[in-house]
Amino acid sequence: MAQQITVDRQLCDNHGQCAIAAPAVFRMNDDGILEYEDSVDDALLDEVEEAVDVCPVQAIFFRD
Repeated sequence: MAQQITVDRQLCDNHGQCAIAAPAVFRMNDDGILEYEDSVDDALLDEVEEAVDVCPVQAIFFRD
């Protein structure tokens, strides 16, 4: 089952730490803006949880 995630764009400063922690889910585009998959396979949950933890502004959330 896939988990849903979201990034609060009001909080996100595009530091890119999430892209380092979970590159299969988060990436920086050519303009330095974060892009991400909002539906994450369970196999990637550990990486996404690491991305949540390393986000300096705590902008990444799991949705119910």
